[in-house]
Amino acid sequence: MIDIADLLRQSHTIAVVGLSQRPDRTSHKIAAYLQEVGYRIVPVNPHAESLLGETAYPSLEQIPESINIDIVDVFRRPQFMPGIVEEAIARRERTGQNPVIWTQIGVSSFEAEQRADEAGIPYVRNRCTLVEHSQLAF
Repeated sequence: MIDIADLLRQSHTIAVVGLSQRPDRTSHKIAAYLQEVGYRIVPVNPHAESLLGETAYPSLEQIPESINIDIVDVFRRPQFMPGIVEEAIARRERTGQNPVIWTQIGVSSFEAEQRADEAGIPYVRNRCTLVEHSQLAF
């Protein structure tokens, strides 16, 4: 079981998969909040060059090895989760990094969670990073 408070306290860099270019979208608001409270955000969006002042990457696999990802915060529909888990596995094989996959509310997939578990990748299901972080006492 992952201790959410410890995870959020010890993490520094969050890849936000599905970060929208539109400021009115939930993914954009949450990523902006996380950035504001001190996390480095790494946008993952194949349709953007940069978001929130950071270089955007088309996929997890295309984030440079020099960027250590602590959390992969996912804002994509559940049917995309298995592919995202496979990208996280491929990235781990290439970099040695084993970030926690964090699925926002309504985003999780049993198939993806099972695959992550088999691969030894920690998985947080149906939790909001903004809500969890805002409840912490630092």
